[in-house]
Amino acid sequence: MILGIGSDLANIERIARTLDRFGDRFRARVFTEVEQRKAEARADTPGTYAKRWAAKEACSKALGTGLRMGIAWKDMAVSNLPTGQPVMQVTGWAKERLAQMTPPGHTAIIHVTLTDDHPWAQAFVVIEARPVPPAPDSAG
Repeated sequence: MILGIGSDLANIERIARTLDRFGDRFRARVFTEVEQRKAEARADTPGTYAKRWAAKEACSKALGTGLRMGIAWKDMAVSNLPTGQPVMQVTGWAKERLAQMTPPGHTAIIHVTLTDDHPWAQAFVVIEARPVPPAPDSAG
């Protein structure tokens, strides 16, 4: 079942100006070290940051909170599988909120997709609850 859906659109040029103006202070406040390493290794550094910014906004919307109720930017982090597929991990208050949303007997899965077409970066997040399969009967 779907627990939440969020989307966000970020302007890459706005993120580039913010990076120029606030630099490391902005990076450290919003992005995890893994996200920073990924972005700094890319040719389109501002675009990479913008997609991750949009993903965090989209995730906060899917959690039903937006960026309020104690959620912190770094409570939501985008990384990539070896295939390149983006994945979202949550910690802190975002993880607590996810646990509150997830019905008993289910596990939550956060799906995220990112795209950009200069000057725009976009993210969609869908939070799904899947039933936990019953444990095999060991009495057998």
